[in-house]
Amino acid sequence: MRSLYVQCVRKLWGSTQASQLFKVTKLPRSVRQLQHKIAMEEEKPWALLSAAGEQDYLEALTDIMKKHFQIICYRDFLQNPQLHGPKIQAILVWGACPAAKPSMLSLLPSLKVVANGGVGIDHLDVPYINSLGVKVTNTPGVVSDATADISMGLLLASARKIVEGHQIAVDPKTTHIPQWLMGVEVTGSTLGIIGMGHIGFKIAQRSKGFDMKILYYNRNRRSVEDEQAVGASYCQNMDDLLKESDFVMLVVNLTPETTGLIGHRELSLMKPTATLVNVSRGLVVDQDALVKALQSGTIRAAALDVTHPEPLPRNHPLLGLSNVLITPHIGTNTYATTRRMVQRMVENAVAAVKGLPIPNEVKLK
Repeated sequence: MRSLYVQCVRKLWGSTQASQLFKVTKLPRSVRQLQHKIAMEEEKPWALLSAAGEQDYLEALTDIMKKHFQIICYRDFLQNPQLHGPKIQAILVWGACPAAKPSMLSLLPSLKVVANGGVGIDHLDVPYINSLGVKVTNTPGVVSDATADISMGLLLASARKIVEGHQIAVDPKTTHIPQWLMGVEVTGSTLGIIGMGHIGFKIAQRSKGFDMKILYYNRNRRSVEDEQAVGASYCQNMDDLLKESDFVMLVVNLTPETTGLIGHRELSLMKPTATLVNVSRGLVVDQDALVKALQSGTIRAAALDVTHPEPLPRNHPLLGLSNVLITPHIGTNTYATTRRMVQRMVENAVAAVKGLPIPNEVKLK
């Protein structure tokens, strides 16, 4: 019955006959409610989204988006871009999809905002998008705790050989517990953080609980209060940090300046007992140089939540090294953080569409 009401109201809505009928006839309450709901729905702006269901948790969170937008998935958009393109005012980008390429943007004359879920915007050509009069937003802050947690998880798992231990413990062939599975001490070791923004500071907070000596290198030095709060010491050049650290943690944004930041020279400065942990972007590290450093014993190990590309080709040498731990870019993958990211992404998009101050607009420096 409900679906029949919807069909009837949709057919009648907007017709002269229907308008006259509504004036003289008292409609059932359920029909009036549906009529109102449809009217409210049609007033919502349109947003383009990569197909829900490609990532299960995203499908579960589309309710947040649908409260404020009429959603069209990228697959449906491609079937008739001339029909759908003119009404789209926002692109909700998740996992770099849909890709905001010039060819697609040219089909969206009413576009006001490209709202990115996540902090990194290296997949977006911000100057070009801005030149079209379109805002770009991201979701900083809300990802910091989850990313800091995975950073420490990678560090601990690599240091204490947790994955190798699990494999031995569940192996059907295991008949005794080996004593040779020795890790390295985390407590009291030196952690070097390259990139002391929101996430880097959260990592320092967690590291303090392990009584680690914390060094950091950053484009801008943090306040004395921040340094004292986590017991961190500032390094004026990155080389000093690399030479002294037992664990080197990469927490930088991917920019032209940070692309290839860690290469042969930088790896050669690290201790042979040191571990490289990367939770930023794969391109921050020269992966060929990293493979050689791991194979030759230049450094002890690497723990990576990011690579380039993602996933790596199945024959990539990093996948065959026993001193490498890789996770599939899951730094923000908790239900709570993902929900907050979607909420912030939608808040940014709504503000841009309505011409209100945008909480997290990406502004080029």
